Amino acid sequence: MDVTNYIAWSLAALHVALQIFFIIRALLRPHREPASRLAWVVAIAVAPVIGILAYVFFGETNIGRRRIARMRAALRRLPSLAEISGADEHESEASVPEPYAPLFRVGQSISFYPPVGGNRAQLMADTDAAIDAIVADIDAATHHVHVLFYIWLTDNNGLKVIEALKRAAARGVACRVMVDDLGSRALIRSDFWKDMAGAGVRLARALPIGNPLSRPLKGRIDMRNHRKIVVIDNRITYCGSQNCADAAFAVKAKYAPWVDIMMRFEGPIVRQNQHLFASDWMGHVKEDLSALLHAPPASVGPGFPAQAIGTGATVRYSAMPEMFVAMMSAARRELVVTTPYYVPDEPIQAALCASARRGVETRVVFPQRNDSWIVAAASRSYYQELLEAGVHIHEYVGGLLHAKSLTVDGELTLIGSANMDRRSFELNSENNILFWDPPLTAQVRARQQHYIDASVPVDKHMVLRWSGGKRLWNNVIAMFGPVL
Repeated sequence: MDVTNYIAWSLAALHVALQIFFIIRALLRPHREPASRLAWVVAIAVAPVIGILAYVFFGETNIGRRRIARMRAALRRLPSLAEISGADEHESEASVPEPYAPLFRVGQSISFYPPVGGNRAQLMADTDAAIDAIVADIDAATHHVHVLFYIWLTDNNGLKVIEALKRAAARGVACRVMVDDLGSRALIRSDFWKDMAGAGVRLARALPIGNPLSRPLKGRIDMRNHRKIVVIDNRITYCGSQNCADAAFAVKAKYAPWVDIMMRFEGPIVRQNQHLFASDWMGHVKEDLSALLHAPPASVGPGFPAQAIGTGATVRYSAMPEMFVAMMSAARRELVVTTPYYVPDEPIQAALCASARRGVETRVVFPQRNDSWIVAAASRSYYQELLEAGVHIHEYVGGLLHAKSLTVDGELTLIGSANMDRRSFELNSENNILFWDPPLTAQVRARQQHYIDASVPVDKHMVLRWSGGKRLWNNVIAMFGPVL
């Protein structure tokens, strides 16, 4: 055998060996649906070079062993979750009506935060009102301000918050800011980031990418921190879908306005959001924030029970889908869901259909124009089954509906950063708050109704009139959902 043939046979053998290695790896990977295993096996077998490269970059949900170790070490240094909750677990759960108690137990099984009573909250009117309230609270801060956003733009609202943080730092308030390294890359590279550091604001980048070529060797590059958390003086916290930006959202202005939902909370729930922030901060920065969680919780008197639910790389697989399914299954009269991104797993799709089939008035609201053409196509592949089950689908036409909300029977609400797509379920760190309060839920429900009123209803006849090419395209895109 001459040298040329030897090299050719060696390369062929290496090629086959790599295919076999990655096929076996895809088959042995835990927490993967059979459809996902099959899709990866087909991709690696049919288009080995592209398939193997895709698997290296996107095939496994892993942020890296070192990062996981740091995050778990941070959690071990923090006070116990029962200790920081500031209320007796059994008393708090007793304040939740029995039909909803199992839902809070599902939430506790995810993040280990028990439901805590004595909270109150205010629903922000819109994006600008939320930013103005955050700025006012930062200006009134006396001890510390903690801010974590996935996307932070240097637009009008983004700069308002930056200036408020600089003012707070100047008067001796400890200000800590964490942003996602990918979502907020423009801010990180700007002079405003340096200005905050120069003013004494402590800064951190969540999940820094570093060299994108070597990143896959250390963990998946597109696992991101998608949380939106503001905590001020252990007294106030914000939770919702809103990033730190204008509704015009300059980086994707053609889809504007971005329509979000944000709430300002006071009470023991603040410390659960504080714990989430501290675990992220201490997982990236060598600074112990445990003392802040040992301080007694701020009391606001009588109030509703609530619970923070944080998901991410250190939390069990399928945590957020379980929460969504549990809430959908608990609905007796009405279920209303708003989400910009709907690429569900099978249990969520089945739970929505089952809700409508058992007579629950079930409504979902999606944006008509989505900033992700992939998600838009995949979402619509599920429409026919939802409509046949009796689910009412509405497509919002007043901008990009970015609000993530779920109300059950006009009494129970879940809001936060988590979408109903596989990225939120498997790749992102998310934060949500679940609460039982009929009057406050009525306000959220009224906001949802505003979205519905500004939407176009989708019926079975509209979907059946779609061309065969469009249906084929939607279904093909959805088929790759388990792969991504």
